[in-house]
Amino acid sequence: MTKQRKIKVMILGTVIFLCSCSGEKTEKTENNSIIKESFLENVKTTKTLLINSEQELVLTGRVEYDPDKIINYVPLISGIVEKTYFSLGDKVQKGQSLLDIRSVELSALQSEKISLEAEEKVAERELRTAQSMFDDNMFSEKELLEAKGKLKQIQASISKIKADMSMYGADRGNGVFGVKAPMSGYIVHKNASSGSTISTDGDAVFIIADLTTVWVMANVYAGNLRGVREGMEVEMTTLSYPDEVFKGKINTLSQVFDPEEKVLKARIIMDNKNLKLKPEMSMLVTLKDKTDTQMIAIPSDALIFDDNQYFVVVEENPQHFAIRNVVLHGQNNNISYIASGLSEGENVVVKNQLLIYSGLKGV
Repeated sequence: MTKQRKIKVMILGTVIFLCSCSGEKTEKTENNSIIKESFLENVKTTKTLLINSEQELVLTGRVEYDPDKIINYVPLISGIVEKTYFSLGDKVQKGQSLLDIRSVELSALQSEKISLEAEEKVAERELRTAQSMFDDNMFSEKELLEAKGKLKQIQASISKIKADMSMYGADRGNGVFGVKAPMSGYIVHKNASSGSTISTDGDAVFIIADLTTVWVMANVYAGNLRGVREGMEVEMTTLSYPDEVFKGKINTLSQVFDPEEKVLKARIIMDNKNLKLKPEMSMLVTLKDKTDTQMIAIPSDALIFDDNQYFVVVEENPQHFAIRNVVLHGQNNNISYIASGLSEGENVVVKNQLLIYSGLKGV
């Protein structure tokens, strides 16, 4: 006898033992049966309810930077890093020195600035002389205006070169410029060390991010799209904090599928002042969709899956049971919503339903 047949015989024997009494025959018709009264003590039923359906959907997600609160520093000029003042993960304040860069191009600008400043001093002296001679009627007004114009032109050139130099950083002299933090935040990327070469076409030297606000980007597959919409409240969990639930809502749902992941991205903007959520952290995002559509609800434990279909055992009358084929609409935790096959107020078996089901089928 095969193992499978042995199991079937054992199940059948159990059902026959429970459903028979000495000297009596158990009544049985197709798809229904009267069960022995002593066995009913081990049978539990519950009534079906007509309630508003609530669907639950679990999506995967990932924490990302808020792109509006991040700065990638790519140098505007090539050079060599003289010194760095920060490490990966450091908190920095706006205006804090981060690194010094030595550059030949910047050195040329410094030399030009020094030359213009020397010309400015000469032009100022010439203007004072011209003003004095004009006061003594030795210079014409035209000559005085020419002296003033020459000084203004030099000063304009100095202002321009200072503005150009300020784009690269603080002038430290000798071809060295200091780069300061353009915003407060955390160093989340560092690609520079003393002696390293940087260029305008290279990668970002460092990235500063304000992590007090982050985005959780949830992956929405095509099959889930019907149950996801903007404004839905969500609950999120992560392995880093298994006992904590983070609550938020879907702020934006992308209208274009990601070409690589083949998903739509649902954006959840999260306040992160306690810095618990770290970029690249994986999240499980749970959505609960409450609707006004009323459906028959039963405990999920009552369902029997057999031959790619769902069944339940219904007590139609006292001691009179029947197998009912049902169509499942959806589930939420331990509740299953039934699209067809049951009516409100019917008694569904939730304990020992498998034994009764096997007996009614004649396994």
